[in-house]
Amino acid sequence: MTAAARTLPILDLGRFESAHPEREQALAELRDVSRTLGFFYLTGHGIPQRRIDDLTGLARRFFSLPEEQKLEIEMRKSPHFRGYNRAGFEYTRGKQDWREQVDFGPERQRLEIGPGDPPWKRLFGPNQFPSALPQMRAAVLEWIEEVTAVGLKVIQAFSEALGQSPDIFAPIYANGPNQLLKIVRYPGRDQTESDQGVGAHKDGGFVTILLQDVIGGLQVDDGEGGWIDAPPIPGTFVVNVGELLELASNGYLKANIHRVVTPPAGGDRLSIPFFLGANLAATIPVLDLPPALLAEVRGVTQDPLNPLFREVGRNVLKSRLRSHPDVAQEHHADLLDAQAT
Repeated sequence: MTAAARTLPILDLGRFESAHPEREQALAELRDVSRTLGFFYLTGHGIPQRRIDDLTGLARRFFSLPEEQKLEIEMRKSPHFRGYNRAGFEYTRGKQDWREQVDFGPERQRLEIGPGDPPWKRLFGPNQFPSALPQMRAAVLEWIEEVTAVGLKVIQAFSEALGQSPDIFAPIYANGPNQLLKIVRYPGRDQTESDQGVGAHKDGGFVTILLQDVIGGLQVDDGEGGWIDAPPIPGTFVVNVGELLELASNGYLKANIHRVVTPPAGGDRLSIPFFLGANLAATIPVLDLPPALLAEVRGVTQDPLNPLFREVGRNVLKSRLRSHPDVAQEHHADLLDAQAT
């Protein structure tokens, strides 16, 4: 990649509509960027700026609460990995990430787990919401619904870019996709000895849809030993390919490595990523690609330190146990052995 190309492309979701005159060109662009960088900015998503402003404002209010009010919904209290974490309580590849955050998912009933049930059923359950901000519940659940709709349109575009019907993945997400919303604050570098906001990693779902505030920090692996900055662009999301699409395309699409560096001293960074995956009960199929695309298949990247499974629930539970060792020890100590993780 040349120095001039060290930026992420911008794609317009509206160009993927069936009647759009540039649809085929847009699908070709999506294929190209998703085989190389695996990341792009998305415009035309249809979520109004006022909704974005409302959510980011609410996030700022949450992080401004006294610590004891945030700890009212500490993740350690939830066996479903929902709630608030102080900075340093999440890990990437065994190293501390320096960010405070609160995790939400769809509101679901806790399941009764019987003998022989898969352990990933433990992930089903309710959210925790702060009593000091009662309006947060409706805002978060509405946002999850809105951004899920955007994510499904993106998945359908990926499906068609791979020569498939737009609903090829519907059987593995229609009965309840895996949805995770994180609202994240990265403290400035004067508050930490490390520049690791989040360590280098890949995302595990179909797609990630990231809302950034005004301060940058996201960096994408350029494939040549360097990093491409992805600063905020107003009105856009950053979208990236997750490991499920890499698995389904047998490596034709690329789930790329990325990281977040902490912001400069004296400031902070707000980030709201949404991770959209398949139903936890699903197994990821391998698509029957057209011959021209099949000839370019590279195979799935395998990391011996982070084995990748086609069983969705197994993958998600593995990730949560590793990322949140305090929650794992508190609620899932029986799973903490090499075979389960």
